[in-house]
Parts: sequence; C-alpha cells; structure tokens
Amino acid sequence: MMLNRCAPFFLAILLLAHCSLHAQNDTTVKNLDELVVRAQRTKQQKQKVPFSMEVLQLQALREAGARTTPEALAAVNGVFVQKTNHGGGSPFIRGLTGNQTLILVDGVRMNNAIFRYGPNQYLNTIDPFTIQQIEVAKGTGSVQYGSDALGGVIQVITTEPGYAANGKRIQGGVLGRLVNRDMEQTGRGQLQYSSQRVAIQAGVSVRRFGDLYGGDTTGRQSPSGYGEKAFDVKGKILLGSRAELTLAHQWVRQEDVPVYHKVKLENFALNNTALQQRSLSYAKLVVPSSKAWASELSVIASFQQGIEERESRKNGATTERHERDDVRTAGLTIDLASVVKLWWRINSGVEFYHDRVGSRTQDINLANGAAAGKRGLYPDGAGYGNYSLFSLHHFNYNRWTAELGVRYNSFAIGITDTTLGKVKLHPSSFVYNAGVLYQLGNRHSVFANFSTGYRAPNVDDMGTLGIVDFRYEVPAANLKPERSRNVELGYRYNAAALSFEASAYYLQLENLIARVQVPGKVVNGYNVYQKENVEQAYVKGAEASVRLRLLPTLSLQAGAAYAYGQNETRNEPLRRTPPFNGRMLLQYRKSGFHAAFELAAADRQDRLAKGDRDDNRIPIGGTPGWQVMNLYGGYRYKSVAFNAGLNNLANVDYRTHGSGINGMGRSVWCSLSVGM
Repeated sequence: MMLNRCAPFFLAILLLAHCSLHAQNDTTVKNLDELVVRAQRTKQQKQKVPFSMEVLQLQALREAGARTTPEALAAVNGVFVQKTNHGGGSPFIRGLTGNQTLILVDGVRMNNAIFRYGPNQYLNTIDPFTIQQIEVAKGTGSVQYGSDALGGVIQVITTEPGYAANGKRIQGGVLGRLVNRDMEQTGRGQLQYSSQRVAIQAGVSVRRFGDLYGGDTTGRQSPSGYGEKAFDVKGKILLGSRAELTLAHQWVRQEDVPVYHKVKLENFALNNTALQQRSLSYAKLVVPSSKAWASELSVIASFQQGIEERESRKNGATTERHERDDVRTAGLTIDLASVVKLWWRINSGVEFYHDRVGSRTQDINLANGAAAGKRGLYPDGAGYGNYSLFSLHHFNYNRWTAELGVRYNSFAIGITDTTLGKVKLHPSSFVYNAGVLYQLGNRHSVFANFSTGYRAPNVDDMGTLGIVDFRYEVPAANLKPERSRNVELGYRYNAAALSFEASAYYLQLENLIARVQVPGKVVNGYNVYQKENVEQAYVKGAEASVRLRLLPTLSLQAGAAYAYGQNETRNEPLRRTPPFNGRMLLQYRKSGFHAAFELAAADRQDRLAKGDRDDNRIPIGGTPGWQVMNLYGGYRYKSVAFNAGLNNLANVDYRTHGSGINGMGRSVWCSLSVGM
C-alpha cells in the first residue's frame, strides 16, 4: 500500500532525469565531481564515493535561512528530522536516530556516554553560523569513525579562516535575522585576522526564539521559546614550510528550553531544559611528508563538556525537581596516511576517547525552599573508555574505485550504582567494509557497498534511573553491542547540466537494546522499563535525487526517500520509522540575485509499533501526511547580502512524525549581513 503511494514521486524524479538528457549544456554549470568530501577520512571526489552520501554547503545554508542545524539538515535527501520540542531536532538516517547515528564536529566525536536511544536535542547545540559544510554518509561509518554509526554519520565541518596572500588583513562582519510574531531575533558578529602564516577568526551569536506559531488552527504553542548564546574561535598557524596547527574552541549555551508536549499533554506546570551547554576545544596538527609511507600525519587532541539541567513540576505539586547531568570527554586521534602505489593509499591510526559522567538530582520544597538530594538520572562518576585501531585502504585504478577497511574497538565501562553495585563491562567489536564503484563512461557509474557496524552500550543504556519520555526506567547490566550489516546498490549519472542518483539498501540490525516493560511495576503513574539485548530488525528502502539545469539561470532539484522498518522480534513495524518523504526546489540565480520555490512533503505514517501507539506525540491512527510550500530569495552586492523568505505559504497545520510540537505556520523572515 505504501509503495503504491510512493511510486508517483519516484516516477516523477525518473521522468525529470529522462526528459533532461537531451537538454544538457556542458558549459552552464560545474560537474559535481569537483565536490570534495571526507567520508573516508581522506579527501575524495563525491562522485567516486562507493556509497550514498549527501553534502549541504554554506551557500545553501545561508540562502534558505534555516533557523538551526537540525532544520538545515531537513533539506538533505534521505534525512528526516524529528522535533520533540522547538529547541530540539533529531536526524533520522536509514530509519535510525539518537545514539544509533554518529555526529562528528571537525572530525571529533560528539556522541558521548549519555547519548540517548531515540530522538535527542544535541545536534541543535551546533551554531549554524559556524558551519562551512555538512556531510551525511548513509548506512556506513563504523569502520571509518567507530561506534554508533548504525544508520550513518553526520560530519559537521566548521568554517576556517583564510591566510592573506600578502601583508596583513583585518576584516569584520555582522548579521541580523528576524522572524515575524517575535519568533526569532538573532545577531551575529565576527572578526578575522589574516597574514601569510597566521589566520584567526572569532564570532559571537546571540539569539532569542519566541513561542512557535503553528499553521491553520494551531496558533501559538506556548511555552516553546528559549534563548541561546554562542562563541567560537579558530586559528591556523603555518609551522615551517609544510606543517599546520589549528586551534579551535566552540561554546553554545541554551537556556529555559520548554518541552511543549509535556506541559500540553502530561499535566506539567513546568518542564524544561533549564540549561543546555556544549563546549569543544581541540588542537589539530597536520604534518605532510615526502615519504610515501607517511605522506601525512594528522593528530587531533580534544576536550569537550556537555551540561544538561532540567526542571520539572506537576500541577498542584509541592516540590520541584532539579536535575543536572554533565559529561567531560578527552579525545585523541592519530591518523597516518600512506601512499603504497599511485593507485593505492592507506589511512591507519588509533583513537582514544574517555568520558566522565556527573549526575545529580534535587527535589526543592516549594514552601520552604529546602533541597533534598537524590540519585541522579545516571550513576555519578561513571567512566566510559573508547579505544580503536583502524586501517582504511583506498584504490583508484582506471575506471575502478574501491574502499576496504577494518576497525577493532574495545571499551571500558565502569559504574558504581546503588541499584547495580559496582559494574564493569569490556565489550569489543571488529567491523569491516568493502565498497566498489565502476565508471561505465564519463558520466555513468554504478556502486555497491557492504559494511558492518556496531554500537556499544553506554551509560545511558546501563544506568538510567527515572522518567524518560513517558516511561520510568531502571538500570540494566550485562548489555552487549548492537550490530548491523548494510548492503547497498546504486547508480549515478553526472554531467554539467544534470546529475542523478538512485540507490536501494537493506540494513540488518541485531542485538538491539530495547526497553522491556517490567510486569506489574508502576512508579508515579509511569510503567517501569529496563533495557535488554532482545531484538532484531531490518530497514530496507530506496532513495533517488536529481539536479537539473533547465536554463543558464534556472535549476531544479528533487529528491525522495522511502524506508520500511520491521521489528522481527516483535513482528511489528520498527519504532519511529519515517514516512515516505521528499523535496523539490526550483531556483533562479543571476548577477547576485537568487529566488527559490520549495515544496517539502511527507506521506502519512500509519505503520506504528506498540511504542508508537503509546507515544502521546503521535496522533491516534498515525501522523497525517503534509505538503509545505516555501518561497525565499535575496541579493548580494559585494560583501552585503539581504535574504528573506515566506515559509508555509498555505499555512498548513502539520507535524513531522514523532515530534512533540507542530511545524511553523505561515511566517516571514529576513536577514541582512555585511562582511559574512
């Protein structure tokens, strides 16, 4: 039934590609094989990567006016974004999200010991004004980057300052952005210093988001607004004639972020993230060499801290709960690139990450202010060590491109808990991948990829105690890594005026850690659950996208993705499987001016697991389908750029599947930047 509804969308994309084959003009636009990505820990032309991946670049980020990093990713084909609240945004890749997808920032793992199963808000702690490019690798990534990449990898690459050709240069830039009904006020300022050997860029973002207004009859969704501040600095220094040192720091702080559906549906007078803060500092040293066995050495040393504070109070309650969790992560990555032959290159190295978890809870008596300390959501002082060895082999010979790789990963997990006592786990995994691409001609290529993946149990799996979503969780022990096997077949066509890609995949999931209800136990009105390795499932699907130059000034992009997830253990649909969804973009561009019409759509999702039916964020019978039209454009003159847009032209009332808040109704936004 679902395939019948999807077929017209895929046929439309195929028809666009077919009809345009005779309308090409090779001088109108650059080929996509000029786009360089880092999906294999080395720079590679996107056209030669033997698996599905998408790239979102700075220009598209700025012109479309995405409010946050997750909302920007919603424009990427094959990525579906769920929003528990206005301050959240959890990307689904191949039907998986949360701690089953891996997020990297400049090559540093963002996933930590308390990344939750299911949707989370952590991607929204990346300031969108710092992003140069986002790369999404689908169905693969454990060999390249380690644990958690069951669904794929999201690699966020932040902007880098440029060296001056001669002399010294100081530049500044400012940006302001507004959305009607006081839904957003944003200010951004940055400063850059450049010389021939030193380049430094620093920026500050201050943002205030008012309550979100939905479409049609929804109106104002209160409380949903929050505040955000961010600071970033990155410097590059040339050492000697070839080596380069990069030093960077990122800091984002969000305050009073309400969980709207908790207040609306679950009798809470107060339920918000009082503080969501992330910081990342890293030093990266790159040393090229003329020696073949060590053509380039890359070393990244990093330190991260994540803080999450939550406040909650039921209507009529006499106490208010305050919770705080923090994770400090030290990391080290050493990557050695070697050239065996002109057609055979190798990346080998080691990775070390160590997390230290802090967690505490207090119940505040509203009458006298007395605080009673309790066990936190996680075991306080828990440690999580993550250690890897990897070797990736890249082959380019005539029309053939191949990628082979292996990784061994071990973990040291230690917690001391009042419920579990002292627990130590040492899980390990060995994974491998093999991908091959063959160019049938100058424009056609086919590819196939097989990869295995894993996700080691973390502190969130083992040590959670308290209310999570609409359940009460208790700690678990003796968990094993989740595992995956992914097979993908694809085809690409790439010319100046047209590019087209289609792929089909099958993702097998085993040893899945699932919440299992404890029979007969209820705490504060919530059913009690515990996590166990009890399930296996699969996700199969297809994706297609086309980019077409209709005229020298007019282009069309379209994409669609379909996923079918099935929990084989429970004989029911896999939880939170995204519906069939797609996007079309018609864009005009000439002499600094650009204008675009966008149509984003999702089909109805009525294939529901029991957990979906129990989730009050999903309407009875499933999430209705929707179609939303947006219009935006702008003009750039030298260093001054003005952009504006009208979102949701028809004021459609809609909700992305699994979300706790409706999407934005009809609204107007504008931004003005100078020197950015």
